[in-house]
Amino acid sequence: MFNHEPEGYQCPFCFLLDGGDTELDDQRDVVLRTDRATALVASTWWRGNEGHVLVIPNAHHENVYDLPAEYGHAVHDVVRLVAVALRTAYPRCAGISTRQHNEPAGTQHVWHHHVHVVPRYEGDDFPGAEHRTSTIEERLPYVGLLRRQIAAG
Repeated sequence: MFNHEPEGYQCPFCFLLDGGDTELDDQRDVVLRTDRATALVASTWWRGNEGHVLVIPNAHHENVYDLPAEYGHAVHDVVRLVAVALRTAYPRCAGISTRQHNEPAGTQHVWHHHVHVVPRYEGDDFPGAEHRTSTIEERLPYVGLLRRQIAAG
C-alpha cells in the first residue's frame, strides 16, 4: 500500500532470519525466536540506552500497513516479553520505551517492519542522544542477560 522498498532491495533482516550475518547484525545477537517473530539486540545504540532490542516479524513485511494481524500479534507478544526481560535483567533500568517507524517521513530506514524496545534510565537523554554502532563484543553481555531472563520466565 505505502511502500518505499526499492526494486532489488536486499533486506538485512530477512538475510539475518535466513541464518546470515551482516556488517551490523550477527546471529549471536538473537535473544528469542518464535514461529512468527524474532528479537535481537540492536547494533545501533542511543548513547545512554545501550542494549536496546529490535523485534521483527519472521516474514518480510515492509511496514505496519502491510503487517498481517497474526504477525502483528506475534511481534507485540515478543515486544512485551522483551520489555519485561529488559526491565528485570538490566541493572538501573527504570522503564521501557517502544518505537516503530513507517515510511521515510516517519524515519524508517530498514524496509522490514521492526519495533525498538529501549531500556530507559532516570535522567537519560532518549531520544535526543546521538547514535553509535556497537560491536558484537559489546552486545553479547546484553544478549546473555536477556536470554537468561527470558528462560527464567
